[in-house]
Amino acid sequence: MASEDRDIPGVVAPPPLIYAAGLLLGWGLQRLWPRLWLPVSWARPLALALLLAGLIGIAGVVAFRRAGTTPNPWRATTSLVTGGPYRFTRNPMYVGFTLWYLAATSWVNALWPLLLLPLVLLVMQRGVIAREEAYLRRRFGREYEEYSVGVRRWL
Repeated sequence: MASEDRDIPGVVAPPPLIYAAGLLLGWGLQRLWPRLWLPVSWARPLALALLLAGLIGIAGVVAFRRAGTTPNPWRATTSLVTGGPYRFTRNPMYVGFTLWYLAATSWVNALWPLLLLPLVLLVMQRGVIAREEAYLRRRFGREYEEYSVGVRRWL
């Protein structure tokens, strides 16, 4: 294995798995103790709006592909992506996952997954984002520092 192959962020788990775990646990709790969080007439329209807004995550993947690098946290990053949605947020894929998580929660109108979202975001912040940011600082130095000063982590 080449040394560059080991030069990775070292995230605790794949981000989609972290979001899926929160949803699944929340849906399990919802089955045991059903609680709605929205008026029934709002649930599906809100879910559709959040689903569309979550497409920012796809735009993030497209930006990575155009830059010739991978969004896979177990592979070395070859370039710092600052175009597309990365002009507005350092984590458009995670913004997208969060919006899709909220869309799924809205679609089934379940309170428990919503209550678990702060825990999901805490795991994301400490177990994924902090590690990725440290990695990008090591890998790109001043270029990443300048970028991170001008662009917010979330929105």
